[in-house]
Amino acid sequence: MPRTASIESMKDHIPGVLLRERKARAPDDIHVEIHAHAPVQEPVVVPAVPEPMLVWIVSGEPVVEERPLGGEWLAVPVRRGDFYLTTSPAPVEMRWRNTGPEPFRVMHVYLGLPLLARVVKELTGNELARFALREVSGERDPVLSGLFEALHGALSGPVPAGPSFVQGVAQAITAHVVAHYECAADGRVVLRGGLPAHKLRRVLDAMHAGLAEPFDLGRLAALAELSVFHFSRVFKQATGMSPSRYVARLRMDEARRLLADTSQSVLDIGLAVGYTSPSHFAQVFRDATGTSPSAWRAARQKAA
Repeated sequence: MPRTASIESMKDHIPGVLLRERKARAPDDIHVEIHAHAPVQEPVVVPAVPEPMLVWIVSGEPVVEERPLGGEWLAVPVRRGDFYLTTSPAPVEMRWRNTGPEPFRVMHVYLGLPLLARVVKELTGNELARFALREVSGERDPVLSGLFEALHGALSGPVPAGPSFVQGVAQAITAHVVAHYECAADGRVVLRGGLPAHKLRRVLDAMHAGLAEPFDLGRLAALAELSVFHFSRVFKQATGMSPSRYVARLRMDEARRLLADTSQSVLDIGLAVGYTSPSHFAQVFRDATGTSPSAWRAARQKAA
């Protein structure tokens, strides 16, 4: 089965500041997010999504690296106007380093599956299950760039874009992608699925809010309205990790953030991310980073 999450949950996986969001108002629509990212990002797991995801570079000149979980890193330098197209059924790891003076900002566009299915049928005569898009990493397309520019301007302006305008741009983006980025599927069925958006979002919100609390798999499964077994399986399909491992990673990510951005003591930071024993926190942190929390903080401050 494909390891897929949901578009509503992606903002919980990719660090940064959400500047604007335009949620899909119907299944036959697009979901758009505009993000500001930190100049340097350590590896972060990005789940697969049921919908094709387009990422347009709004500003900055980052070197973006990506790899399958446990695979080799592939580095691609990108700049304003470049784009990504992702339809992978498996989660990936990403990291980046912005090399230019402009802030690193991106726009995510998720194509609704009913919209994609309709356009695929109109342009190719095929059903969506028999259609596949190729992966794109850091390419340029003047037509798509113009459409993204119009969409970004409409969503960033003081007056919200009207539904008819967004739907028109969505139709144009989808038609262009279908016409120019199809890959040979060789008759294979391309399955798409995943946890419903509202359920996965509910679980991820609970994980983020409860880092200081003991891990409770039963509570998370109940939030997803699934059995513990089924929840554990589909969550791992979406993220590449078990729920407990994913929470442990969230705790270490938050611990590193607090060590770097605050003056809180190591003891208080350990408590904030769910470790009541300082020695246990230090050991888990060392296992994850290769060094102690205090040494990691000192090295970070020295580098800054």
